[in-house]
Amino acid sequence: MLKAQQVATYAQYMFNGLAVNPAYAGSEDVLTVSAISRHQNVGLEGAPNTQTLAGHAPLLGKRVAFGAMFIHDGFGVIDQTGVHVAYAYRIPFGEKRHLSFGLQSGIITYKANYSDLNQFQPSDPVFNQDIRETRPNFGAGVYYSTDKLYAGISMPHLMNNIFDRGADLTTVYQSVPIILNGGYLIEITHDVKFKPNFLFKVLDKRPIELDINANFLFDEIIWVGASYKVGSAVNIIAEILVTDQLRLGYSYGITTGAVRSVDLGSHELMLNYRFKYHKYGVITPRYF
Repeated sequence: MLKAQQVATYAQYMFNGLAVNPAYAGSEDVLTVSAISRHQNVGLEGAPNTQTLAGHAPLLGKRVAFGAMFIHDGFGVIDQTGVHVAYAYRIPFGEKRHLSFGLQSGIITYKANYSDLNQFQPSDPVFNQDIRETRPNFGAGVYYSTDKLYAGISMPHLMNNIFDRGADLTTVYQSVPIILNGGYLIEITHDVKFKPNFLFKVLDKRPIELDINANFLFDEIIWVGASYKVGSAVNIIAEILVTDQLRLGYSYGITTGAVRSVDLGSHELMLNYRFKYHKYGVITPRYF
């Protein structure tokens, strides 16, 4: 039985909420499209890389929201591709407060080209049989937000899909993660704001993953901060609001865990665009 990272991870998860929780759909109040490309240990053949394209928008008086997401995650000879659609129902509690319930469904294609590996024993049946399977997936989540606070809990992969290669061969199965995340905005001065965030992930019986993040916002234009994945990595994050609709982000990460034999750095690029519904539409600042 093989256990490995099967859930895509991001340094800039706080700016890509739909990839973490389907209940995030519609939370930016306008049609929003975001793209993230993450590359770990750049220059190393077969290093992990992840690409995400997501879009979501509120409908029907902003009570109902829909979203769609494409995710590709590759590592060596292993490749996963997923397409999901999300639905969220948002309940307002006064001005700028919402409680949202979300569901998502989709398909995940898992490929493992073991036969492409350089084998010391070419006759080994474990590495001569590739895996190419497509399985359904479902997810659910709850998300609460105000203009200065957010918190959510989700299970984006509810299906414990099993890719069985036979009684005498290794079995691969996809984990069922539980994700809890949240953040708070603190106004230090009129031009400087501070936003701590966290993401807490539980995967089966593996060690718990905890990301702690802190960002400063200067003059409503530039975000600068850092995140620490406990016992694993440190990421430096920067983001600029080019316009009130377009934001660009970049992060650079280094490994801090016990396994550090090869570390060429991880790079992550993010683009987020919020559409205006009419010519003179006003988009209010979004911190989450």
